Amino acid sequence: MVYEGKRLVSCHCFFLLTAKFYWILTLMQRTHGQEYAHSIRLDGDIILGGLFPVHAKGDRGVACGELKKEKGIHRLEAMLYAVDQINKDPDLLANITLGVRILDTCSRDTYALEQSLTFVQALIEKDGSDVKCANGDPPIFTKPDKISGVIGAAASSVSIMVANILRLFKIPQISYASTAPELSDNTRYDYFSRVVPPDSYQAQAMVDIVTALGWNYVSTLASEGNYGESGVEAFTQISREIGGVCIAQSLKIPREPRPGEFEKIIKRLLETPNARAVIMFANEDDIRRILEAAKKANQSGHFLWIGSDSWGSKISPVQQQEEIAEGAVTILPKRTSIDGFDRYFRSRTLANNRRNVWFAEFWEENFGCKLGSHGKRNSNIKKCTGLERIARDSAYEQEGKVQFVIDAVYSMAYALHNMHKDLCPGYIGLCPRMSTTDGKELLSYIRAVNFNGSAGTPVVFNENGDAPGRYDIFQYQITNKSTEYKVIGQWSNQLHLNMYIQTTTLTISMSLSASVSLGMLYMPKVYIIIFHPEQNVQKRKRSFKAVVTAATMQSKLTQKGNDRPNGEVKTELCESLETNTSSTKTTYVSYSNQAN
Repeated sequence: MVYEGKRLVSCHCFFLLTAKFYWILTLMQRTHGQEYAHSIRLDGDIILGGLFPVHAKGDRGVACGELKKEKGIHRLEAMLYAVDQINKDPDLLANITLGVRILDTCSRDTYALEQSLTFVQALIEKDGSDVKCANGDPPIFTKPDKISGVIGAAASSVSIMVANILRLFKIPQISYASTAPELSDNTRYDYFSRVVPPDSYQAQAMVDIVTALGWNYVSTLASEGNYGESGVEAFTQISREIGGVCIAQSLKIPREPRPGEFEKIIKRLLETPNARAVIMFANEDDIRRILEAAKKANQSGHFLWIGSDSWGSKISPVQQQEEIAEGAVTILPKRTSIDGFDRYFRSRTLANNRRNVWFAEFWEENFGCKLGSHGKRNSNIKKCTGLERIARDSAYEQEGKVQFVIDAVYSMAYALHNMHKDLCPGYIGLCPRMSTTDGKELLSYIRAVNFNGSAGTPVVFNENGDAPGRYDIFQYQITNKSTEYKVIGQWSNQLHLNMYIQTTTLTISMSLSASVSLGMLYMPKVYIIIFHPEQNVQKRKRSFKAVVTAATMQSKLTQKGNDRPNGEVKTELCESLETNTSSTKTTYVSYSNQAN
């Protein structure tokens, strides 16, 4: 098979290939016919690949499902925005233009693998002597784009699959969202880096939250796959090392759940009623369906959810089930909304954004209209006028990983810039030494970058390609029938809980003065004993030490009648753990957690 421009040309050829690449080229042949129709391609001196979940997984054998407006379109537009900014910057990669080749992963690892083979075509040598066409003519090979580095992917399972192929061809990869601890293994994923911290940090932060709140009996819940299982495994390992936290149950949500699966999980969790705290490393859809099942079981106020960054501050998992989610404590890598991207994205229209091949589909979804006879929506829906405007005629809120997409692109740009300074001193444009980018050399420059990112915080990588752990801690609160995710603390190698926490539907109702940093919640007793500091020692093997001090305050406490404390019963899993059940006095404390 031969490809000339955008036109598919075929000849019956017999390829004499090594076994190493036969399967790769077989998959390439399956994807070539659609690659241009399903990718964004911008020319440049240096081409960066991009992998984004533009669509969800398809059902019943269909590769791709519905459009993902935020996770897909916002994020890929963030890459285009960053490339535009870099190409306009006279001081960064001067006289060198970045181009892109952006592909849709359809939120599926196997589909993403097929798509990403587009990135390695230029690196597979095609020896004409090994190819014979039926008519005897020599084959015609159209040289594909040489991809210097890849931005992505989003899901850890996708990044793992793609990283395995990119490392064979020494193509560096920077993810903006993949957090599985497995990807920190520099012996297996040596060309992988990420601008988000791995879940091992997140798991440590979640253990610190559980310990600070005095919970010693919890359950864990994971979505099947690298993200969920690795996150729970890290939480379990750290909690064992620290001591004092018992895992009542560790449940897994199947990759393809059967009808009634989530209702069964809620029933299982209720088998250990005193383990009210549930640590969740689950994908967004699984979180939503778990909350739905808890609502059906009429369990409002029973479960104390601790959600990982896949929950974060998202609206979709809690929509129409706010009461079940109320009080949930969630975690999210520290981030900032990028004003420049907001201005850019709000100005996108059908007329000025033709480079995005999925933008027309986004337009239909975003404005609930249909674009002529070729539109994807049914004929009963109103026609789009083209005069609609984002944020004026539709809701708009910047997707949470936009900052990290921008930082990933800039990381690649700064690495290329520094590489150019060393290899092409005083040279305008690309010198011969950089006409073909050496992936191994570029990787060393990526790992050495150090710059202030789009949020003003330093962007750096450790020896494993991981970003440092910096998180915001949220609580989902309902006040006067309005809901919000309120920031209640931060974690950066140590926990700082320093905001008022709502407890109206949990075990304690309180009113605190403004000077209080944190009111202890959720339980009728406090594990930490203020007046016996010798007992205020955490069983850690790491350099995290919580210093607990009483806060000066005026408080009015109202104990709820239906009081279900967390962690009062021993089980076979916790025979060596003494649960603290004797105290019934509620004390409010502030936390100033400091490293040794």
